[in-house]
Amino acid sequence: MDLILPKAQSYAEHFSPQDDALLNRIEEETRVHPEKQMLSGAWQGKLLEMISLIVQPAYILEIGTFVGYSTLCLAKGLKAGGELHTLELREETAAVARENFKKSKTAHKIILHTGNALEVLAGLDKPWDLVFIDADKTGYSDYYRLLIPRLKSGSLILADNVLFHGEVLEEKLKGKNAHAIQAFNEMVRADENVDKVMLTIRDGLLLIRKK
Repeated sequence: MDLILPKAQSYAEHFSPQDDALLNRIEEETRVHPEKQMLSGAWQGKLLEMISLIVQPAYILEIGTFVGYSTLCLAKGLKAGGELHTLELREETAAVARENFKKSKTAHKIILHTGNALEVLAGLDKPWDLVFIDADKTGYSDYYRLLIPRLKSGSLILADNVLFHGEVLEEKLKGKNAHAIQAFNEMVRADENVDKVMLTIRDGLLLIRKK
């Protein structure tokens, strides 16, 4: 389901240029990847970059690395001496991300972890300023429950794919992912400890700020 008019999206992308040669090369190479739809892409990537630059985080957490495109966008806003920890389940995919990181100016700031995200998170204790969740949809609620108590006031969570291809708009939900995303959205909406706003960019991006 197209959630935004293709002509309007093309117009928005035209006026949101990505001038990073490495990111443009990664996007071009990922077009032949069997899971190419998982890439944030230039439009959303630029938004992630802008948010990170505004927040100026010392510690960023990303759940779901894929090929590292969004990681590199987020890393641009890190403070001097800051760290970005990114979690990827699959070693094969993580290997591609590592190679992309090596070619960036922020490689020394990025720590890539592989394995089950909940297990990895159990061993990470950082004062996260900015969190980006873009992993298995059935895990979103668990990640949120685990992270929210650890975050300080003012910390920001960005959750991707919260419209899930428009499936959450249907009167009757189908499939475990649509049900999981709907449950996550409802949980965040009911949480009085956070401010939240949903953006209809690409597949939906939910911005959550801990009060």
